[in-house]
Amino acid sequence: MASFARPSPSVFSTSASTSLFRRLTWEGTVPLEIRVDSKELPANSDRGLECYFIQAPRVSYLPLLVPEIKRFLVDVVFDEAAARLVKEEEWWFESEEGNLLKWHWPIGLIYDNHTISSSIRPSASSSSPVSGGPLRLLLHLVSPPTDKLLLSPSAEACKQAFMGQMKEADFIRWGGTKKMTGLRKTEQDGLWEGIKEHNFDEYWRVASKVTPTTTPTRPQSPPPVPSSASLHTRPPSADPNVSPDRDGAYNVRSVPVRIYLPDGPVLQDLVPPILEDGTAHTLGYYLSSHLPQLFPPSSSDPPFQDLAYALVQGVLVPPESEMAWLGACMAGADGWVSVCVGILREGNAQ
Repeated sequence: MASFARPSPSVFSTSASTSLFRRLTWEGTVPLEIRVDSKELPANSDRGLECYFIQAPRVSYLPLLVPEIKRFLVDVVFDEAAARLVKEEEWWFESEEGNLLKWHWPIGLIYDNHTISSSIRPSASSSSPVSGGPLRLLLHLVSPPTDKLLLSPSAEACKQAFMGQMKEADFIRWGGTKKMTGLRKTEQDGLWEGIKEHNFDEYWRVASKVTPTTTPTRPQSPPPVPSSASLHTRPPSADPNVSPDRDGAYNVRSVPVRIYLPDGPVLQDLVPPILEDGTAHTLGYYLSSHLPQLFPPSSSDPPFQDLAYALVQGVLVPPESEMAWLGACMAGADGWVSVCVGILREGNAQ
């Protein structure tokens, strides 16, 4: 059983390593296989080419993929008459299991949520919790279920949903929304343009004003970033002997975190970066506190093995990862740390 003890404070997160992890998170992609519902293809369409493959950015959204998919369909599938009649505002997506996809969720979260949902199905036989295969989507061209979609899945509606999530994360993090509401309209638009264009620098030019750093600023120069650094590197701790800066990750009111369960509810609670005893709040402690049957506390007698695993941005995150670090380095572009909890099957238990 892995220990939930706090990692050694001798390793620091610097501004350079913070930017590195943020860029690695930003550059994450997932494979999608998008097939058009054959019953809805216009007459004279090339039915041998109705399937489209794309490596989609995790931070993007399904409505933002529609223009690219439309270009493909118009160029190689639809005839000229059908291309003139197509109405992309009526398009909507389902999973291959027939589940309506939440267009306002980031694509990476949709992918990870499908991964954990697959972990409870009898057909899931992979020895690894993360398969890496494409997510198969069914694209419908007509009759969107407006009663379930709530809003038309347009890029503008998606932008409004994204900005709402950013403001909610801002409130959870700082106890108010002054940082978000204090941005100029051009800056708020710049956040969304960064998502649309998948431009890391444009997005973080503004997002850095509302998102905390990981550790206090120190007078000495930061050490060089190891060339072998990756998302699997053990997250560093804050130095307890240095006072955190006012906007540091360990000085926020709470880390914006949501737990996603397979085919189940979404759990949300206040997640302080530091526990009452002064130690850093870790992912292992957080999960054992909220889901003790799946993540038994290390103090349980007799000790039990975890029955589940946690994915953040598609990465199997170790239990000693600190919540403040995850909030600063592995949150989604909407500001939230999305922890997807899958069930370990026999043969892939850790």
